Amino acid sequence: MNKSLEIAVIGGGAAGYFAAIHASSKAHSVTIFEKSPKLLSKVKVSGGGRCNVTHQPLEISKLVKNYPRGEKFLKRVFRHFKSEDTMQWFESRSVPLKIESDGRVFPVSDDSQSIIDALQIEARKLGIKVLTSTGIKSIQPKENAFVLKSEKGEFIVDKVIVAGGGHPKLDGYAFLSQLKHQIDQPIPSLFTFNTPQEPIRKLMGLAVPDAHVKIEGTKLNYQGSLLITHWGISGPAVLKLSAFGAEWMHEHAYEARAIINWNSDFNEPKYLEHLQTYAKSHPHRKVVNYPLFDIPSRLWEHFCEKSEIDSTQIFNTLSKKQFNKMVQNLFCYILTVKGKTTFKEEFVTAGGISLKEVNPETMESIYHPNLYFAGEVLNLDGITGGFNFQAAWSTGYLAGISSVNNSI
Repeated sequence: MNKSLEIAVIGGGAAGYFAAIHASSKAHSVTIFEKSPKLLSKVKVSGGGRCNVTHQPLEISKLVKNYPRGEKFLKRVFRHFKSEDTMQWFESRSVPLKIESDGRVFPVSDDSQSIIDALQIEARKLGIKVLTSTGIKSIQPKENAFVLKSEKGEFIVDKVIVAGGGHPKLDGYAFLSQLKHQIDQPIPSLFTFNTPQEPIRKLMGLAVPDAHVKIEGTKLNYQGSLLITHWGISGPAVLKLSAFGAEWMHEHAYEARAIINWNSDFNEPKYLEHLQTYAKSHPHRKVVNYPLFDIPSRLWEHFCEKSEIDSTQIFNTLSKKQFNKMVQNLFCYILTVKGKTTFKEEFVTAGGISLKEVNPETMESIYHPNLYFAGEVLNLDGITGGFNFQAAWSTGYLAGISSVNNSI
């Protein structure tokens, strides 16, 4: 049976809900179609269940630098809705927010449910219909309308906002095939580096606060906290590097050499000078027992072993070769990367609808009037820190208001 709706929003995630809410502020016949039985599932798990809702307000020129794909496009989008607007929107709906020292913004409750509740309460207040377990199999433009085909029948609507999220494979975009839009190859972004043959994996759980990681033979590098895991290395420095290096890593089958400086405050000469000064000041201390440079003790022991420093050796017995080896391990530690690990619940993809085919002032398709896109279905993605959610809120807002401002 055909149902006549005004605006259909495909996807019950962050961008979909925000688009539906802003489409409903003037037009009250809005339906969200969600293929799974769950709504806002990525919001639920993000930030370890706390929901990193956005990043502290930045000038737009600085904000867009956190998007490996979509920088120029988002520069125009953010003029309409940016981090300050996101914070004001949630706080005005009884969700107090806090900015942490690294710029990430979370609800004061430290509970993603606060964000989910705000969105769902607003949607209910506006009379938005929500159909779960209703996947859209195709979108067919027809005169001044669209026919949506699903396993629950056909729906004829005036306007469509596609906010179905990113997909790791091209066939995830098959429902868009009749729209003639170019789909840029989906590839993973935000992943950890697997180092299956490296002994450092035995130190899983150790972290350093400010490492610098670069990919050998490229200009790709990033700085931040680094975590050793049972499969390799992770943490913000690695995840952010993976986002900017997503295409390069994909082309190289996720095989590379990562070069790590374990403390970004030190360069090669500074490490050597500090070590030599410490050795003169504390000549009789056992090297292995006195980790320097904010290096965790077990990691320091590992460096001593790799530098051929005996567990009983004291500082004033270190040879020039041992000093140099220790500096090499601190400043230029090389790991062989083979493979990646992505976060299934929080996966981010590079790829999707080509940005060349969407108007950044309205989120409208350049081919089909009254068809809009929002969120990760587009070929844009941000690094960790709330940037992907900010893109979802901004594109969702713009698609929503455009769909009601551009009357048929």
